[in-house]
Amino acid sequence: MRAFVTTSTDLIATAGPTASTGSIRPPARPGRTIVLTSGTTGTPKGAQRPTPSGFRPLCSIIDRIPLHAGVRMHIAGPLFHTWAYAGLQMALALRATLVLRRRFDPADVLETVATHNCSALIAVPVMIQQIMEQPYRPVPLKVVAVSGSALPGGLADRFMDRYGDILYNLYGSTEASWASIATPADMRAAPGTAGRPPYGTRVEAFGEDGRPVPRGTTGRLFVGNEMLFEGYTNGAEQELRDGLLAIGDVGHLDEAGRVFVDGRQDDMIVSGGENVFPSEVENLLADLPQVLEVAVIGVPDDKYGQRLAAYVVLRADATLSVDDVRDHVRRHRARFSVPRDVVFLPELPRNPTGKVLKRSLPAP
Repeated sequence: MRAFVTTSTDLIATAGPTASTGSIRPPARPGRTIVLTSGTTGTPKGAQRPTPSGFRPLCSIIDRIPLHAGVRMHIAGPLFHTWAYAGLQMALALRATLVLRRRFDPADVLETVATHNCSALIAVPVMIQQIMEQPYRPVPLKVVAVSGSALPGGLADRFMDRYGDILYNLYGSTEASWASIATPADMRAAPGTAGRPPYGTRVEAFGEDGRPVPRGTTGRLFVGNEMLFEGYTNGAEQELRDGLLAIGDVGHLDEAGRVFVDGRQDDMIVSGGENVFPSEVENLLADLPQVLEVAVIGVPDDKYGQRLAAYVVLRADATLSVDDVRDHVRRHRARFSVPRDVVFLPELPRNPTGKVLKRSLPAP
């Protein structure tokens, strides 16, 4: 494998002597891969991942994302993140030239891919959002593959309108690896879709009776592929059904087999007897031109049991009032979806991989 690595001379000077090739020996037994869950709402858990037994997992990815042998790839995310780590594994298998930077900066990403002529970028959605805040410049990218958090449909369209139909979105989890992949054609045809299950993958939506629900009906999403995790290191279990793993989301499949995520199973709130998914309101507010980023969560309410609270970050020089936010939701959603609390913040608290730390949001 060839690689570009940006580093500093003082780091090289303190690295010490390099071991000779003759002193390297294979380990006595194969190692294990443990990946921590994001811990956005609680303590992270260690998830033991299987070691790929061949090239079928790679085929599942390149079945939908056109990465080719010898590709020059920039991984913008930290390598301890599941998606960036997957990018590293794909780079090894594809004999790619790998370009890494010590930390993410949106302007530097554009400079890096241009300088090193990278045709592929591995990133998380919040990085794409920040890149869109930079002035446009031509780049040689043919594939921008994102994963790790929800990709708003409006952001996907804006990115592709600027850089071309090169955006691919992988939907999955630490426990299930991948579930579906949205191509540019998928996202153009059905904004907000998480795409279709790739090669060797099955996705089903199950109802409360444990049976698959009809297309278009919301149910609990279950995923099957050969890279399902082997269990949590603390002994906790994730529900299995018919060989499929519960992914923790609720959603539906359309008649074309495209997956749509309606919300996190544990995020749904009941407000005045009505089921409300915060992510639905979050995506609606994210499309407002004044909004840079937004998070919507459920909070306790003495009268209704729970209510929605919206945390909004505005773009530079943009103005938006609490009533503007509520009126926008009221025009497009039912009354019980209107956030009672609207909090404006300079930025949202995020972990190193870009996920919003909802447990760190201030009380409304």
